[in-house]
Amino acid sequence: MNLEHIRNFCIIAHIDHGKSTLADRLIEVTHTVEKREMKDQLLDTMELERERGITIKLQAVRLNYQADDGQNYVLNLIDTPGHVDFTYEVSRSLAACESALLLVDAAQGIEAQTVANFYMALENDLEIIPVINKIDLPSANIDKVLEEIERVLGIPREDCLLCSAKTGEGSKEILETLIKRTPPPKPPKNDHLQALIFDAHYDSYRGVIIYTKVMQGTMRKGQVIKMMSNNKNYEILELGYFRPKMTPAHSLETGEVGYLISNIKNVADARIGDTITDSKKPTNEVLPGYKEAKPMVFCGFYPVDTNDYPALKDALGKLKLNDASLQYEPETSQALGFGYRCGFLGLLHMEIIQERIEREFDIDIVATAPNVTYKIVKTDGEQIQLDNPNKFPEPQDIKLMEEPHMGLSIITPNEFIGAVMELAKEHRSEYKKSEFLDEDRQILTFSIPLNELITSFFDKLKSRTKGYASMDYWFEGYVLTKLVKVNILINGEGVDALSFVSHASKSRYIALKMTQKLKEIIPRQLYEVAIQGMIGGKVICRTTVKALRKNVTAKCYGGDISRKRKLLEKQKAGKKKMKQFGSIQIPKEAFLAVLRVE
Repeated sequence: MNLEHIRNFCIIAHIDHGKSTLADRLIEVTHTVEKREMKDQLLDTMELERERGITIKLQAVRLNYQADDGQNYVLNLIDTPGHVDFTYEVSRSLAACESALLLVDAAQGIEAQTVANFYMALENDLEIIPVINKIDLPSANIDKVLEEIERVLGIPREDCLLCSAKTGEGSKEILETLIKRTPPPKPPKNDHLQALIFDAHYDSYRGVIIYTKVMQGTMRKGQVIKMMSNNKNYEILELGYFRPKMTPAHSLETGEVGYLISNIKNVADARIGDTITDSKKPTNEVLPGYKEAKPMVFCGFYPVDTNDYPALKDALGKLKLNDASLQYEPETSQALGFGYRCGFLGLLHMEIIQERIEREFDIDIVATAPNVTYKIVKTDGEQIQLDNPNKFPEPQDIKLMEEPHMGLSIITPNEFIGAVMELAKEHRSEYKKSEFLDEDRQILTFSIPLNELITSFFDKLKSRTKGYASMDYWFEGYVLTKLVKVNILINGEGVDALSFVSHASKSRYIALKMTQKLKEIIPRQLYEVAIQGMIGGKVICRTTVKALRKNVTAKCYGGDISRKRKLLEKQKAGKKKMKQFGSIQIPKEAFLAVLRVE
């Protein structure tokens, strides 16, 4: 295929600015899918995506389009997620494209993720085409948004396109502009095969399905390819492109985006970012690939039924192929048995993975309280990366402690600045600067500890600003801090899955809130249940689940008081004995109590 007639582009935007809807309209305009097969959010294939109305996985589709100049073009579109937790998906999409449609809502204007995605596209040296969407809304303020784009992003207003993804207005103009402004893929330096793996998913019948972009050379059915990260060879059984269903083809050439199916059964053999080459005539150059995704939030996943442990391992392996940012390793807990310590990019990411395991693999799991990675230097000079509260060293062995800090940018209307500042102060944030976005909104920048950000910061921000604020965050580095480990004891026995690491100034507050939450969740027994928070050997808070009490004096009417007292003493002794042998069933909800601590 002539390289001059190929265009690779993706759609990037803040969450809920209309990426998937615009992708639907472009599919309609190019007649890629028959009308009877069209449905809203066609590229959102997961049930979870359709339920929540968000894109979780990037999706590729090939569009054939005859432009006004009479030429036929092949347009490879990649639809990307908008939530900050799935930024890694966006970065992978950008590496497989030459241009990006930057979508901005005509009613809401530039939001935090709009700015973040714009700079990410700039770093990848892409042609950026700004598109103002939802121009059909009564609340649309096109002039104001054009002014914002010009001032904040530095793109002239003449370069911006207008469209309504809902009605389809402006869709044809977008395609024409894409063809004119998107550079074609770079011509090959030589005939050595070089292809980038930018995504993959696991199919239980066909094994690993690899999403690839051919940078140079040609891939053919039956060809033996080599993965450059592990030097393993595989024969191509099928290859083709997405329309958006998988459509087999005989070959994929330079600049084309498609899929390949080989006899890869082990999910670890198809690494995202790896380079594919020909086994007989390999290239020496490895493609840059991707930065390793750094997990920010850690928690333990334990199967409710211990027999599901091997199935959970298998499920996590398959999900890791679909989601390269997921990390996991085995761990054990006294309370919960065998499970896995998992690393995620954020709380939403954690929630999505948990739901996918329960739905797609039918494994009921318990998730422990989320926490972050701390750096600890011990007195003997040893450095520890602490991502599990149960590995917290003894206080006398610690020389210094550091916690991860995130840069945080919040775009908010002026009327909520006081509320945002107050919220940031409550969460130990350090104010950096503020800039005017326009006469009504400002961008506030803070430095915030990651463990403060992952609790319920986003929910509080939305409620205090009536849903008008948006935020983006990025990793800044580690800062000196003072941490303590809080153990939760139930009837004098520590529950390792409920212990957590906290800043010293907030430890008592969090422990108190958590014990109160546990009091509501743990069912009442026939004896008192004491719930305590403890730092070292010192109890810092306590709540008690009252005993269920049978009225043993009901049959005593009148008579001597000593008779009643004797019955009550006998009951008390019985409860004491019961308490010694009694074991308490802790419900699944208790392990997420920290999440709900306000």
